[in-house]
Amino acid sequence: MADDAPTTVILPTTGWNDACEAVAEQLRPTDELLVVCDERVEPVAARTDDYPNVELVVAGEPEGCSGKANAIAAGMEAAETERIVWTDDDFFHPPDWLEGLRVDYERQGPTTEVPVFVGQDPLSVALEPAYAVSGTLGVYVGNVPWAGSLVFDRRDLEDEAAFLDDLRRTVSDDGLLMEYVEVTPVKRTRRVEMGGSTRETLENQVRFTQILRWHAPASTALQALVTGVLTVGCVLFPLPALALTTLCMAGIYATFGIRRSTFLAAYPVVLAAVPLFVYGLARRSFVWGGRRYRWHDKFDVTVERAERVSPE
Repeated sequence: MADDAPTTVILPTTGWNDACEAVAEQLRPTDELLVVCDERVEPVAARTDDYPNVELVVAGEPEGCSGKANAIAAGMEAAETERIVWTDDDFFHPPDWLEGLRVDYERQGPTTEVPVFVGQDPLSVALEPAYAVSGTLGVYVGNVPWAGSLVFDRRDLEDEAAFLDDLRRTVSDDGLLMEYVEVTPVKRTRRVEMGGSTRETLENQVRFTQILRWHAPASTALQALVTGVLTVGCVLFPLPALALTTLCMAGIYATFGIRRSTFLAAYPVVLAAVPLFVYGLARRSFVWGGRRYRWHDKFDVTVERAERVSPE
């Protein structure tokens, strides 16, 4: 059974949506939901009036960090409780979602759920096996926090002031949290739509690669080595590699209850892994949420408005 610690849910978004509604309905009287937007959004402000413990937080334009990191920092500063939940608005929150995280924290401390990324365009659909390995299996076995659904306590942060300062000068909120809090994943998956166009999928590829580069450089080197070896193996021994990669991917899908036929694309995804990895490292900038980011160093980020999405 979960403890009765008051909880603040921080939800960055651009407007009131089903996720806001679902989370608001799960709050206890002592909890609060902070809906964080870059600017005051009147429809959100109007809807928060319907709930006594839901508040709109205006984060403002980010300077030197991502819009998401800026929103999380603003939410953390506005939160009135010690127990904190981060979530996103791009997946379904069932009625027991928040209670599940409360129980998780009581049992094992800081906890993250696990994403399953589902493609919304041909390229992202084809890359679902890669998402399953890095975004689902990687989060679970690597104890990696996923900002879409996680719970921790302020006391779990070694230095909250330093964390918030760092958050406002980087891109990845959960990538940074990984350096401050040890989380334990639970094998409870949330389906998250990914992409929507080929260009958006490529931009996401760059962002994910850059997050790994700046927050886990050792893992970046290991990934480069492993993908290189796998690619060579797939080229030299195509038929055994086809069977083995497909079988392994089917096992990963089954482990996490992913009922998608895209595991059959495992072999070509392995062949594409090195070019995609190099592409992600070579790009000088990427677009995310209407802004272009130039990530020069872990704590050196230039933010520009993106008038159009084009590779650079």
